[in-house]
Amino acid sequence: MLFQFSRHLQRAVRSNRHVPSIRSFSNILHALSARGFIQQVTSPTELENALRSRQVIYCGVDPSASSLHVGNLVPLMCLLHFQLHGHTIIPLIGGATGLVGDPSGRKTERMPVNVAQVEQNVQALTESINTFFRHGLSHAKRKSRLPSVSDIASDPEVKSNLEWHKNFTMLEFLREVGVHARAYDFYHLHSTFGCTVQIGGSDQWGNIVAGLEFINRLNLSKSSEDRKAFGITTPLLTTPSGEKFGKSAGNAIWLNSQLTSVFDFYQYFLKVQDSEVERYLKLFTFLPLSEIENVMDAHNSEPDKRTAQRRLASEVTEMIHGGMSQMEHPLNAKSLIEAFTGDPRMSLCEKAELTSVPVAKLASKYGLVSSSSNARQLIQSKGLYFNDHVVPDVRFTLEKSDLLDGCAVMVRAGKDKVILLATTGN
Repeated sequence: MLFQFSRHLQRAVRSNRHVPSIRSFSNILHALSARGFIQQVTSPTELENALRSRQVIYCGVDPSASSLHVGNLVPLMCLLHFQLHGHTIIPLIGGATGLVGDPSGRKTERMPVNVAQVEQNVQALTESINTFFRHGLSHAKRKSRLPSVSDIASDPEVKSNLEWHKNFTMLEFLREVGVHARAYDFYHLHSTFGCTVQIGGSDQWGNIVAGLEFINRLNLSKSSEDRKAFGITTPLLTTPSGEKFGKSAGNAIWLNSQLTSVFDFYQYFLKVQDSEVERYLKLFTFLPLSEIENVMDAHNSEPDKRTAQRRLASEVTEMIHGGMSQMEHPLNAKSLIEAFTGDPRMSLCEKAELTSVPVAKLASKYGLVSSSSNARQLIQSKGLYFNDHVVPDVRFTLEKSDLLDGCAVMVRAGKDKVILLATTGN
């Protein structure tokens, strides 16, 4: 059934490349499939029919950290697309279930969490989620050529399942919920708010199906129409080794600039492999599919320029951090200094020092490398850079014309280690 639905969507996409993207309730699955959001769905034909009218859709967010991370983006972007199509959305923070932990898709169990910490995380995540949807809606209006969406609220009502779990006594919990703790949220949202669709990563398929069964079991007295609910899973964002991104995996790229700098956030998307960049453009931007095709044509003609990665990094950074369009050209002194503010990798120094001390010694003095000899070895192997240019020899010294906007220089060792040196005077 799932395969039949997938083929049906593929035929629709081929016959209408420019899939409508808003205010037509019923085309949402076609639009999402064309962009790569659909992994699995339950009862696909019935879900298509249900989506011809306004539905309430929810997606859960784990509360084990105080910030969203890149791993959260796929299901949240999917939820945002539903909002843009006129459906009602509920981002749900799993405050109660977060106290228990969910090892789904993990190689190791999550460490026990502190109750007070979870409550603090719920507060912080509520603001983080509201910020994401506020920026995302604004960005979508500018980028996706959508009709007016002024009637769509920028901030959905974020909920935490602590609201309904905290008042359970032990006996009530065992009697009403029992082994279906992870399924109860869907049932509660279904019976209280009319929620009919749950979105989750593909590792949540079992939990989603359990929620559907729980709804059917507790609503036997209601009509089949009133009991009907659906599940959608999205693909997981994983590392090259197959691990999913997240706090527990130790590889999170945070949406909070205090945890992951804007520069590092931009760099993450700039380093996406060629084999993944088209998929990421479809998932993480609101560029029309025809424009993505043009970007990829330009990229494939000159892959070394990384045209697609630069567009991806610029679009996502602007959407998440707002007003950061200058990051499309990252070697810009103003945007770099803003991105590195508060980051220990930025140092202030006199301009005279930058134009009189060899780059090799600057790299050592300001902590990019452990010693001048290490810097010399990097230069010999063409691995030390200033503003993305190779440092040609160990005696090379910057001139004023080498400084970005006359006041800064980015020095890089290899692919990942960087420092920013900004001047304090003339």
